[in-house]
Order: sequence, then C-alpha cells, then structure tokens
Amino acid sequence: MAATSLARPTGSPAAPAARATRQPAFINTGSDGARRASALHRPRRGEPQAEIPQGKGLGTVAFMVAIHILAVVALLPQFWSVPAVASFLVLYWVTACLGVTIGYHRLLSHRSFQVPRWLERFFATCGALSCQHGPIDWVGLHRHHHKFSDTDVDHHTSLKGFWWSHMGWMFEEIPAMAAVPRLTGDLAKDPYYHWLNNNFLLLQVPLAALLFWIGTVTGAGGWALVLWGIPLRLVIVYHCTWLVNSATHCWGKSVHESGDHSKNNPWVAALTFGEGWHNNHHAFPHSARHGFGRQIDLTWQHIRLMRRLGLATQVRLPAAAQSRKA
Repeated sequence: MAATSLARPTGSPAAPAARATRQPAFINTGSDGARRASALHRPRRGEPQAEIPQGKGLGTVAFMVAIHILAVVALLPQFWSVPAVASFLVLYWVTACLGVTIGYHRLLSHRSFQVPRWLERFFATCGALSCQHGPIDWVGLHRHHHKFSDTDVDHHTSLKGFWWSHMGWMFEEIPAMAAVPRLTGDLAKDPYYHWLNNNFLLLQVPLAALLFWIGTVTGAGGWALVLWGIPLRLVIVYHCTWLVNSATHCWGKSVHESGDHSKNNPWVAALTFGEGWHNNHHAFPHSARHGFGRQIDLTWQHIRLMRRLGLATQVRLPAAAQSRKA
C-alpha cells in the first residue's frame, strides 16, 4: 500500500550524513510566540476549561518517590527469577513500544498512520498502562511541545537544563495544560479516551492481580512478578521516555533544520524503539518513520508489518522516502 507523502523541510532523510550539523537560530518565543501561546491556552466558546493543578506537584513527587523505592525493592535477590524478568520485558514492550511510541506518539499525537478503531483503542490502552497520564493529556501536551519546542512556552524546554526537561517540569505548575482541550478535539469525541484519561492509574490494579496470579500458580512468586512488572517496569519506561525530552535535546547530531535543539541520538533510539532519532522527528513530525537509512527504528518495523497485514493505512512518510523501499 502506498504511503501518504509529506511536504518535507530542508534536509534529505535519504542521506542525512551529507548535511552539516547546525544549531537552531531561535531560542525563545518572543512576544509573537507568547501571544500565540496565550491565545491557545484560552478555550473557545463551548470548549471545556482545563483544570491546572495549583502549587507544587506534591502528589507527583510522592508517587515518584514511592515508585522508585519499590523499583529498588524489586531488585532484591529474593525477587529475581526468569518469569519476573520475562514479565518485565513483555510489559516493557507492551507499554513502551505498543503503548507510548506507537499508540500515544505516532498514532494519536501525529496521526502518522491509521488503524481500525478497535486497534487504536488497544494501543491507547497500552499507553495508559505506562502510567504517563491518559491519552488526552499526553497527546495534548505533546502537540503543545511541538508548537513551541525549546522556547520559553515549551513546558519541558531544554533551555532550562537536562534535569528540567527530563522530569523537573512535572513537579511544577504546567500552564500548557490549559491548551489540552484546544489541541485534542479529535480524541475528545471518543468517550473511551475520556475514561482512560480519568482512570489510567486504576489499570495497574487488574494488571497487578493478573501478575500475582501468574506468579503464584507458576511458583515464580506473586510479589516478584508484581514488583518487576509494575514499579520496576514503570520506572524504566519513565526514564527511557523522558530521555527523549532531555538527552535528545542535549547530545547527538542535528542533521535537519528543525528550529529547536532536537538531535539524533542512537543510544536513546536503542532504548526507545527508535524514538531517539529525534531531530528527524522534529523535522518531519508527521512521519511514521523516524529512523532513515541505517538508523534502526523498531517502531517503524511494527508499523511496516501492520501495513503489510492491511491493518495500517494512510501511512505518512517524507517525500524523499517515497522512492526508497520502505
């Protein structure tokens, strides 16, 4: 099935090495960017008003401290086992790849391809199991990031340093939340996405019960599978996902003019199923493929397989990639 062509900015994905590394020219939004952000944060008539938590994110801090402590507990010798490691690896793939990179990011945020509604909801559910908020909030904030990447309005701008863009931004007020309703009208039409958005934390309960039962009946230990499959897995998925916000805006190569500090980082790509080819992504944000040439992009291979099976349609790629075997 033919892929949908995208208009491409400067730079060719077919031969990225030919381009010299450049730093983007603009750093902050200035008055024009501030005005655009202010308008975006105001709901139109009939649009819901987003709720922005006031003050420090003490609940987020408490949750993160608790989940990191439990992740360390999972690494105690008594909880190590082959089934425990297997549960971690399977759920890492389900939540980080199927959920975050395929579902939340390339499918829902950028609509770089289409799948049947049941499959789209499956990917969104996998994303919710990553415990990175529900699909509406995740997609809204990500679309906001692309509009204002590495500017003063970007909620996890790299201009404030690695720690801020990695996780520090989550512990403060997030003004960008006000723009979420405006940026997620397509998702707001689906009541299931509203349910996921409000109940994503609750999904860990049936998952924990399932893991405990499997661990008990197999003799691997119920708590071992729970600890490896939930807190340890969540912490690893969190930090790998956050590296795309932080490391790929600090270290790597910028081969395309993207207007921000995004960079291609191969070791982040290895940890995140191809998301580390971040400069490619910011240059071609609606492309289903992030890694070009010899750049390994496992998420793209999943999409490519779905396309061959007839499940993925309207697959969008940069124009320069159309002549290459995708």
